[in-house]
Amino acid sequence: MELQRKSRTVQPAGPLDGGYGWFIVLSTFLVFGLTFGVIKSFGVFFVEIQHYFATTATASSWITSISVATVHFGAPVGSALSAYFGHRPVVMAGGLLSSIGMVAGSYAQDLLQLYITVGFLTGFGYALTWTPTVTMLGWYFEKRRPVANALASTGECILTFILTPSFQFMVDQYSWRGAMLILGALQLNLCLCGALLRPLNRLVPPKELEEKEHELELLSQPHIDSRSSNNRSDSKKSDALKVKIIRYVDYTLIANARFMVYSMFGVFAALGFFAPSLFLVPYARSQGVEEYQAAALMSISAVLDLLGRVLFGWVANLRLVKTVHQLIVTVILLGIVLLLGPLATTFTQLALFSAGYGLVFGATVAIHITVLAEVVGVERLGSALGFFMLIRSSGGLLGPPLAGIFIDKMSDYGTGFLMAGVALLVSALFLLVLQQMNKKGTGKGKDVNLENGKGHEDLKHRNFNFRKS
Repeated sequence: MELQRKSRTVQPAGPLDGGYGWFIVLSTFLVFGLTFGVIKSFGVFFVEIQHYFATTATASSWITSISVATVHFGAPVGSALSAYFGHRPVVMAGGLLSSIGMVAGSYAQDLLQLYITVGFLTGFGYALTWTPTVTMLGWYFEKRRPVANALASTGECILTFILTPSFQFMVDQYSWRGAMLILGALQLNLCLCGALLRPLNRLVPPKELEEKEHELELLSQPHIDSRSSNNRSDSKKSDALKVKIIRYVDYTLIANARFMVYSMFGVFAALGFFAPSLFLVPYARSQGVEEYQAAALMSISAVLDLLGRVLFGWVANLRLVKTVHQLIVTVILLGIVLLLGPLATTFTQLALFSAGYGLVFGATVAIHITVLAEVVGVERLGSALGFFMLIRSSGGLLGPPLAGIFIDKMSDYGTGFLMAGVALLVSALFLLVLQQMNKKGTGKGKDVNLENGKGHEDLKHRNFNFRKS
């Protein structure tokens, strides 16, 4: 009992909601920019690599596709390794691996070597940096978690805005190999981001305490015979093994209905997230918009994306409405905006479309991780992020090819926006299902509390008469 009492009373500090947590926000800000920001800006290298190796645009695009796929598939690995070794060393190792992959890619002699270095090695390094850092951010903040996530995610917008012209300048001055070598050195800053991740002592999850208490009860029970003793020993070992596995990879999330519904939202949302940014400039060019004006549309979208993340992250932090309700509204609005995209035919109309798309996209991205933390609980956020990214990867990989099929069939880039809009509206249906599950869960909880309360009152006022038989 003494051991059991100690396991209950030794409770480390919880979320800080400020203080050193803002350095974690800074670290996550840079991680977003140096991972997904670099992936978005990497298109500058496409034409140069395509001409250098005399290959097709499709073959060159596989570099980024492999990198994105590896980030998603490697997310559970990053989550498990950070749970075992700690977040700081795993993120620093990921930053080093990202830099090695990019530097090695600058010496590549064919596309296969670029697939392995820039695609796989750098992508896996990104997986080791992104998931643990975002998990740590969720641990440091509770009340201010929405605004913290929103501010951190703006790193993707700001660094994309800065890196795209910078990469173009470096390619013009030093060729694509020299620019990639400099980018490899820049990726070493991910190691500094990892160094900022100071471990935080968190409250021990109730589930873990229950497992420990169960083990203590097994140890305290007397051994009646050898068979029951062996059974208890086997049970104790089995429970200990389950606790260790769940600590590193919480596979029980697969049986969590709310998490799986939210993951299906992620799959269909990913179908629509990645396609528009690929086809906005080609669609503008097909409508007769000049080259530099078409490129300016991406800048307009990036600036409004930044504004949307900060503004709606702040709104979510005010707790005026439930975060999942806010997410439902922004996803529906994003789908509607994309469905209206093909109606824009002039630069002014396309600029308004780009602004609307960027604003609502930023509002959506700013809070979707916050909703995930609410679905599974912050103590399971690390594993949940890994599995969520893994499941969502199918949507991210299939989105651009599916949009490309529609574009090839209809000979119109506008159909890519239609496909993305429909996919996002379908994803909103899963959020509505999640909301209904939340309502039912809340209703059941109230019913149980009422029943427990009535039972308590009955016991309180009931007189018991005990007779000897």
